[in-house]
Parts: sequence; structure tokens; C-alpha cells
Amino acid sequence: MLRFAFYTLTLFALATSCRPAAVSETKADLILLNGQIYTVDDQLRTVEALAIKDGRILQVGSNREIEMLRSDSTQVIDLKGGFAMPAFIEGHGHYSGLGSSLQNLNFMQSKSWDEIVAMVAERVKTAQPGEWIYGRGWHQEKWTKPLDKTVLGYPYHNALSAVSPDNPVILTHASGHSLLANAKAMELAGIGTDTPNPAGGEIVRDAQGHAIGVFEERAMSLITKAYQDYLANLPAEQRKQEWRKGISLAEQECLRKGVASFQDAGSSFQELEWYQEMAEAGELNVRLWVMARHPYNILKEKIGRYPVVSAGNGFFTCRAIKSELDGALGAYGAWLLAPYNDKPGFSGQNTTSLEEVRRIGQLALSHNMQLCVHTIGDRANRELLNLCEQLFQNRTDAKNLRWRSEHAQHIDPTDIPRFAQLGIIASMQAIHCTSDAPFVVRRLGEQRARTGAYPWRSLLDAGAVVTNGTDTPVEDINPIECFYAAVTRKRPDSPTPFFPEQCMTRAEAIYSYTMANAYAAFEENEKGSLEKGKLADIILLSHNLLTCPEEDILKTKVLMTIVGGRVKYQAK
Repeated sequence: MLRFAFYTLTLFALATSCRPAAVSETKADLILLNGQIYTVDDQLRTVEALAIKDGRILQVGSNREIEMLRSDSTQVIDLKGGFAMPAFIEGHGHYSGLGSSLQNLNFMQSKSWDEIVAMVAERVKTAQPGEWIYGRGWHQEKWTKPLDKTVLGYPYHNALSAVSPDNPVILTHASGHSLLANAKAMELAGIGTDTPNPAGGEIVRDAQGHAIGVFEERAMSLITKAYQDYLANLPAEQRKQEWRKGISLAEQECLRKGVASFQDAGSSFQELEWYQEMAEAGELNVRLWVMARHPYNILKEKIGRYPVVSAGNGFFTCRAIKSELDGALGAYGAWLLAPYNDKPGFSGQNTTSLEEVRRIGQLALSHNMQLCVHTIGDRANRELLNLCEQLFQNRTDAKNLRWRSEHAQHIDPTDIPRFAQLGIIASMQAIHCTSDAPFVVRRLGEQRARTGAYPWRSLLDAGAVVTNGTDTPVEDINPIECFYAAVTRKRPDSPTPFFPEQCMTRAEAIYSYTMANAYAAFEENEKGSLEKGKLADIILLSHNLLTCPEEDILKTKVLMTIVGGRVKYQAK
């Protein structure tokens, strides 16, 4: 039928032309054949083949239909029955943070404090005098070897200070919401027994009032300021080159794991300029959608040049502002409606005042920017919903503003329907659920954990948009592990699911990592599904995520990542 229609149209064109003319045919640059290609379109179709022209999808359909778009110069990839789908979109991560984690000490797999101290001791051997040593990824709740002496489960700095007496050390918690510093770092930061806790943060001390080396939430700035002062004294070009090395590493890691687009959850104006510069020079291979993150007094001076949409041929967008209301559950920073189950009388940290977030929200409205607010605890989520309700008054377009609760981890059940009612996107990370599972009930108690912790099913059933990601480098960027968490609520090392009634279906989990993320960035017409005219960002996987046995999900490998119709990664 298609061949007949083609010839009919050709004859009609020749008959109606006033003079002879060559027939112009659109042929594909690249064709994928013989696959199980899951389109994630409105019909959730699986097709055999797909054609690409000028970086966009020319057509999807059967092998026969797509073969008609082939020319002598068309590149053809035989998928050999393999499973392909839209490339993953990382819905919430930290791009330069991922790069930094790949350059510095990484403790994500560390199982004990002794192991971490030993890694620092090795780095000291090659460090220059006075050079700061940086690492990230430790989590005291995940260590298998008990400590002799702790405060709230945190280690004392003594062992760290002993192996690095002359080099200041700063080790950021996996969550990014607390850090460990050695004696030298605390000395340079001027930390003493009389140093007060800043608003929204805590210097963790022992019963005698001595700082043990752990700084939570806003108290981290006491140490990080000294570290930033050190970095500021390095030559500007050296700082930029080190940053760009990290970006290159982050890009390679994303492509290797099937991520073609990355939603960065907060970068400085300096980084925004560098990203845009790289995009416009054609130096990015992963599409970046970035939130600007600064206090209100800086934002109001510089946000005027934004939004910037699809700069560098679709590789850089900044159309959102990031703020926060609380911290992380693991560091007792999540702002709760009732006290922590394992820290009586303490309900977490309000890290940024409600008035500051309100002013940032008003700034977002006046500059046509999205507002994305870090909200983990049930109190933080309620305050965000209340704030949006107030700011959206008298706006008929409120639901299409697509403001976002970043993390939305713990929500009072009475607030769940309000997400859909207000059009607030639940920007969640499924892997946080299973990663945090060992301590969530301890922090929240059984009832709160069951009814409001990582409530994807409840949010979806209430009509909310739920997105997905990893919050890398808090977690590994690997979407497969996150997908597994979404559909099983299980840890790889445990058969026991964490309140499985909140699981997503497999189709929902794929949607959350593709179309939902695209929608949350106003990019649903450009990416997230494999449809005619959309960007040709595609991955080939070793297993069919829709149908493979549950035990095979974590065995799934990314075999190929295509960005804009070009193969950017291929497994050996």
C-alpha cells in the first residue's frame, strides 16, 4: 500500500509540473532494523524498525516500511531482535558533582570507616603540602563493621586526623547533606568549642561539647568555605580545566549507562556559562537541562539573561531555578511534621527560610522560569504545596507551570492528592527508596514509613506526574538499578521488598525515566518517545525490560547509545 501510494504521488507530481523535474525523495541517514523497539508513544507500540534523518526520527514501523527509506549511503544497524527504547533521561542529578566524584575519592562501595581512612592515607602519600583532600559517598548506616565510639552513629575524626595531620580533609556524605572534616580542616575553618551552630545546620558534638568532625546541613558551609577559599587561590584556567576534565568523565559515564539527557539539579552562573559555551561549540554529547542555584540576592541580579532554551542545537537549556526547604533523612535533615523516631524531640532542619523560597518563587514567576525545590520530609513537602497554592492564586495557567518537588520522599497521605491538584511534579529517585530502606523505619517509625515514604503508587493513582533519576553522585547514575528499585522495591542484596504496595509497573517505570522526565522539562515534544520528528536519542539493551524475568533486570547491559542519530557509545 505504501509503495502504491508513493508511485501515485510521484506520477501526480510529474503530470502537474510545467516542466520536467527530478523526483526528490527523503532517504534516511541511519536505519535500525529487526528490533523490538519500544516507542513509549501514546499507544505504547513496539515496532520492528526505525529511520533517522538529520538527527531526528524520520519514521517508525515495520522492516518493510523502513527499508523503503534506505539509499546506498544509508547506514544500517541490524538489532538482531534486540530491545531498543528511548534513551534514559536522568531526572535529577548533579553533573559536575558526578564528574568530581570520578576524579576524587569515592566511598560509595566502602563498607567500613577503616576502609575510608585507609583510602585517605593512600591519597596523602601523593598529596602536595597543604593540598586539600576531597572525597564523597560515605554512609554510616551502610557500614558492616561497628565503630567503638560514635555520636548518632557518626565516627570521630581522630583516625582521619592521624593519617592526614598536615593535609586538610573534607569527605562529603553520600547524601550531600553532611560532611566529615579532619582536625586540619577544622583548624583552617576556625572551628572551636564556642563556634555556634548556623541556622539550619548543626556541628555534631560529643557529650563534652567537642566537635567530632561531622557537620550537618548548613553547618557544612563552615568547612566548605575554607575549601572554596583554597580553590579560589588556584589559577582560574587551572580551575576551569579541572572542571572540564570532570565534565568529560561525567559524559562518558552517562553514555555508557544509556543516559542521553541529564537534568542538573542546581549549578552556579559560572557553570551555566561554561555549559552553554561548550554546547554552542559542539563539545557536549549529553543534552543538559540545568537549574540555576543561588540565594535570592544573587539570583535577582543575574537571572535576567534566562531562560535559555535549546542552545547549541539542543544540548543546553536553563529554564529553572533550584531552591531547598530541608535536608536529607540520613543526616536527620529532612523536615518532618513529627519528631524523628530515633532522635526524640528533633524534627529536622528548615535549611532555607520560607520567606527566602517565596521570594525565589516570585522571581521564577516573573521570569517565566520553573521553580524546583528540594523537599524530602513531609513538613517540607506540605510547606512547598502551601507556598505554591498561595503563589498560584489568580493564575489560570498554574497547572502548566510544572513546578517541581525535588525528591518528594516523605509525604503525609493527606497531601498526596494536592500534587495533581496543583500540577506539582514529584521529581523522585526510585533508587533512594531501596538505598535508604535499612534506616527509614528507624527514622520514621513503621506507620509513617508505610503510608508516606517514597509513595510512587499513591501519587500515580492520584494523578500526579512522577519522574525518575538517581541524584548522582548520591547514587550510581545507572538507570537499570533505579528501574529495578522502581518495579520491585528490593535491594540487590535482599529479597525483602520495602512496602511493595507502592511499586510501579514496568511500563510506568520506563515512562518515568523517559516521557515523564521530558514533560517535567517542557521537552515532551522533543524527546522521551520514539516518534516521527523527535530527537533520535535511542538505546539498545541486552534484555527486554518489559518482559524479562525479574532476576534478569539487573543483568541488563547497555549495548549502544545513540544521541541525535549518532552512535556515541557501543559496548565492546
